[in-house]
Amino acid sequence: GQWALKREKLTQAEKLVHEQLKLGHIVPSTSPWNTPIFVIPKKSEKWRLLQDLRAINQVIEHMGAFQPGLPSPSAIPRDWPFVVIDLKDCFFTTALHPDDCYLFAFFLPSVNCVAPMKRYHWVVLPQGMRNSPTICQLFVANALELVRQKFSSALIYQYMDDILIASQHLAEFDTILSHMVPRLESCCEKQDAPEKVQKMAPWKYLGWCVSEKFIRPQSLKLVPSVKTLHDLQKLLGTINWVRPMLSITNEEMSPLFDLLKGDMDL
Repeated sequence: GQWALKREKLTQAEKLVHEQLKLGHIVPSTSPWNTPIFVIPKKSEKWRLLQDLRAINQVIEHMGAFQPGLPSPSAIPRDWPFVVIDLKDCFFTTALHPDDCYLFAFFLPSVNCVAPMKRYHWVVLPQGMRNSPTICQLFVANALELVRQKFSSALIYQYMDDILIASQHLAEFDTILSHMVPRLESCCEKQDAPEKVQKMAPWKYLGWCVSEKFIRPQSLKLVPSVKTLHDLQKLLGTINWVRPMLSITNEEMSPLFDLLKGDMDL
């Protein structure tokens, strides 16, 4: 059943649900399914609507990860210009199959219980569903396939909804984008223009800060003294960012990761 929400959070939930209803992401429902919703504040002082889909995820067959790692921009030839594209609301641009929508229903209580609860379900990929990232990734990859074939001399990297286009010829970008945007709109039903397009250096891509001459992590902090497990976790996180640049192997990292297991005799 739906969790009890304090007045402030319930008021914010009403606003967010009405916003999703207006955008066409949810519709009124008579589904017998129900998983609870809640809201959390964001740093921007806005609120975020979330749904606890753990019970649904337990009965969904996991598709797994189709991309085992992040593409590294270090493979781009030196001095090649490129463009970084961040798609807008990737999950919300991918439609659910009509036969599956009823699974993702939820109740919206009224303030002070002045009216019966309203019920809705999602018609686009819901955040928190275990296969949403993989499905979104496949839709975007399908949209890019013909673009990659047509512009085989260019490099087109994709990870989730982040796309990087690199080409030896600066004038080719507008042509590539003119082919790419319609493909994204056709494969992702509700996809509009990209949310953010970076055309000037330094570019920010998947945690990297890149220029024509160098590539470095956006945020890199070394721990000079490792005294606790938390210190070790932060150090390993930093090393993981630079591994592709330094060709550090799993075998070389293994002794450090073994330290995270601790001593069973202690």
